Amino acid sequence: MKRLGILLSGRGSNFVAIAENIAQGKLTGCEISVVISNKADAAGLAAARERGLKAVAIEARGRKRTEHDAEIIATLRENQVDLVCLAGYMRLLSSDFVQAFPQQILNIHPSLLPAFPGLDAQEQAFAYGVHVAGCTVHFVDEQLDHGEIVLQKTVPVLPDDDAHTLAERILEQEHIAYSEAIARVLSGEYRVVGRRYVRG
Repeated sequence: MKRLGILLSGRGSNFVAIAENIAQGKLTGCEISVVISNKADAAGLAAARERGLKAVAIEARGRKRTEHDAEIIATLRENQVDLVCLAGYMRLLSSDFVQAFPQQILNIHPSLLPAFPGLDAQEQAFAYGVHVAGCTVHFVDEQLDHGEIVLQKTVPVLPDDDAHTLAERILEQEHIAYSEAIARVLSGEYRVVGRRYVRG
């Protein structure tokens, strides 16, 4: 059984979707070992505790990034995590963190990368006038929203959309995409060629 470590900063809706997919047997062969937040009042921690999962707050405020990341790395290792999943974790990871879990950290981003990295991606896409938006699950490297792409899902931009309705429909696809990507990576049935994730 593979062990997941979830990092979040807020409500953790992608974490909840992963947990529910595991509970419903849609995502098999893995369990959530620990949920960690850099904010003690994150709603995602409460959601984890309600599900009987180990939930840990490791506050970032007032601490050096290297010191904070070192504590998270230690906690993930103590819980024997095989794959780290960022689920609305609003901090950049240090190079030490990335190197501690090579090709073992996933992130989900609400755009079709490399378009619209960073914050407010849905609003960026809507303001730019795209006809198709979506989400991306990718490996994490030292650069923002940059690692190799595992999976993408597209969402059409409808004539009566605004940034909010578009973001809601993208989020629906995120909740599907993340579990699919986790299953792909945990299967081990892939290779990375250059920047390309190749299945099989």
